[in-house]
Amino acid sequence: MKDIDHSAETEHITLPENRQPTLRLVAMPTDVNAAGDIFGGWIISQIDIAGSIEAHRRAQGRVVTVAVNSVQFHQPVFVGDILSLYAEVIKVGRTSLTVDVAVFAERARHNGSHIIKVTQATLTYVAIGEDRRPRAVPGE
Repeated sequence: MKDIDHSAETEHITLPENRQPTLRLVAMPTDVNAAGDIFGGWIISQIDIAGSIEAHRRAQGRVVTVAVNSVQFHQPVFVGDILSLYAEVIKVGRTSLTVDVAVFAERARHNGSHIIKVTQATLTYVAIGEDRRPRAVPGE
């Protein structure tokens, strides 16, 4: 197993207060890439799931992903990290919703756990009806 450089993890970060994560899970050995880090595609998949949960709640029904507007990987994710994904609807159009997703990793260390922000993403979803065509997002 390779040594991990934690020098970039010196900033003290806490999970967002007064909010529950939309999704929380553990990165597993089956999710690694050839270099032994967690595969970025797996992280994006989890981001899409978390984003769609919030979009579904706000749209009060089925949504589909139409764009991954941006993804920034700030730090690698390692096997055993506990990921907390926080999703928030930041814009609502007539049929679309833009969702921001922040991903934090709780990493076990010799002297306790350490939390770092590992990824940030913005996605766009469209609300659809039973006919699979765009429908209006209900007002709040």
